[in-house]
Amino acid sequence: MRPLAIIAAVLLPLAASPAIAQETCKLTDLGAAQVATVRDARTLALADGRDVRLAGIEAADESREALQDLVRGRSLRLEGVSTEPDRYGRLVAFAYAGDDRRSVQQALVEQGQARVAARVGNKACAETFLAAERQARAANRGLWANPNFAPLRPDNYARLRADRGLFTIVEGKVLSVRGSGSTIYLNLGRRWTRDFSVIVLRRNQRIFNAAGLDLKQLEGRRIRVRGWLEQRRGPIIEASAPEQIEFADDTMTNASGTRQ
Repeated sequence: MRPLAIIAAVLLPLAASPAIAQETCKLTDLGAAQVATVRDARTLALADGRDVRLAGIEAADESREALQDLVRGRSLRLEGVSTEPDRYGRLVAFAYAGDDRRSVQQALVEQGQARVAARVGNKACAETFLAAERQARAANRGLWANPNFAPLRPDNYARLRADRGLFTIVEGKVLSVRGSGSTIYLNLGRRWTRDFSVIVLRRNQRIFNAAGLDLKQLEGRRIRVRGWLEQRRGPIIEASAPEQIEFADDTMTNASGTRQ
């Protein structure tokens, strides 16, 4: 092998790794803080009286202990997309414990103790988190060892009905892309009154285009979509951010490794 080819073979995997990708995850410095207590698996109470909602993840209370282990006795650096609090008055931020270059959120995702949220707020940060989640899911770490957390098939009608109102990941093939009025439909089934669809409001289409995601080109592709599952005429997830939609592998397996 030629020397240049050897260098390329070494550098290309590094360029695609989560650690390298995070170097482009640009955020605003929100200062340092000390943790007073862990309120739940994604909320920290700070010593100065503020609450921090950990950005970019969804986590159940079963992961609270894992979060405690990551922040116990360590000072935090806080970074965020915005300095504005959420509607509950909490600071929404990425937290870095001690000198760790990984965010606390990324560590939780890598351990399989959290899923990537529908909105991360920064494309590069989202790509880092999604890569970590794929690796954790493939290794059956944490919650991914439970088949109930595996991405749902779009024809799993019983689960789609049962999970209404919950944060859900659905994986399947886009059979058609159709527009109607102010809405674009990515249909993962033939019967729109029953089968699962992803909807995108036309006013948000430019956001997807800017991220290099042409919705019309998704027809025939397998995707993995995440968000809050709603029931309208059929089950839907509304996608308002590009990071909600990933390209999926040709085969889909559940957390136990068997076809769902």
